[in-house]
Amino acid sequence: MINGAHVLLYSKDPDADRAFFRNVLQWRHVDAGHGWLIFKLPASEVAVHPLDGGPSQTHAGHAMIGAVLYLMCDNLDATLAALDAKRIGHTEIEKEPWGIRTTVVLPSGGEVGLYQPLHPTATTLA
Repeated sequence: MINGAHVLLYSKDPDADRAFFRNVLQWRHVDAGHGWLIFKLPASEVAVHPLDGGPSQTHAGHAMIGAVLYLMCDNLDATLAALDAKRIGHTEIEKEPWGIRTTVVLPSGGEVGLYQPLHPTATTLA
């Protein structure tokens, strides 16, 4: 049966972004060889949204579903203060009915979402 999920992030500078997850976020990881780090994610959940555009990746000629990564936190202001202290930039903060959100700028210039949910979450379900 399914026992986990593996998220792929495509980066223009994977070494720098791996260092961000290892050193700034201090996520535990394994080295799959030659510095290819695989990180243990915090508690996670998945939601299915309607498709606004085409998928961004293919596998063996088959269209893969698109995905956007949002990291979750309990207190966005406190999390951003901790990231600011490490000189990690973020975009403007927006309040939505479902949460307070921003994006965090990675060393590669890519961005990942960061939000404080205002909705029930599935991360603590058994």
